[in-house]
Amino acid sequence: MQAPDSWTKTFHRLCAAIVDRLTFNGTIIETGTDSYRLATTRARTGHPPQVDG
Repeated sequence: MQAPDSWTKTFHRLCAAIVDRLTFNGTIIETGTDSYRLATTRARTGHPPQVDG
C-alpha cells in the first residue's frame, strides 16, 4: 500500500488515463460558445477570463 502522500499523484495519473481512453479516436466538436462552468468558476474564484488568440 502506498503512503497517503502519493495518492494524489496516483489519482491524477488514473484520471489522465481514463480521459485518454475515453477520448481516443474521438471527434472534438467546437461549438464556438464559452463554457458556462468555466466562466462561473472564474467569477467565483476571482480569476479574470482568458482571451484566446
